[in-house]
Amino acid sequence: MGIEDYGGGQGPEPDVLVVTTNDVPGFRVERVIGEVFGLTVRSRHLGSQIGAGLKSMIGGELKGLTKTLVETRNQAMERLVEQARVRGANGVLMFRFDVTEAAEVGTEVCAYGTAVVMVRE
Repeated sequence: MGIEDYGGGQGPEPDVLVVTTNDVPGFRVERVIGEVFGLTVRSRHLGSQIGAGLKSMIGGELKGLTKTLVETRNQAMERLVEQARVRGANGVLMFRFDVTEAAEVGTEVCAYGTAVVMVRE
């Protein structure tokens, strides 16, 4: 896997800007739309569980699980952006991820934040 397989986030000029901060320099919030989230639940397949179990005995990165988590987080973020877009937002402030186990069969990843309409100052 190359470095591009280990990351996520947005491209250089997104139509819905997603940030972890309370505000964006050079912009002011014109309207708060409210909370938006993107959610996905993924199960681990047997092969990755066996591989992870063996790898955990000798140490090192669990690359299969890393790749799965990156894909899962990216999917949750894409769903968050789509929710914001549909509601008329051009920004999401205070973006966060929440990750929990889902009934011991998978991992729930929720991307959430506050959808806003921002204008340049």
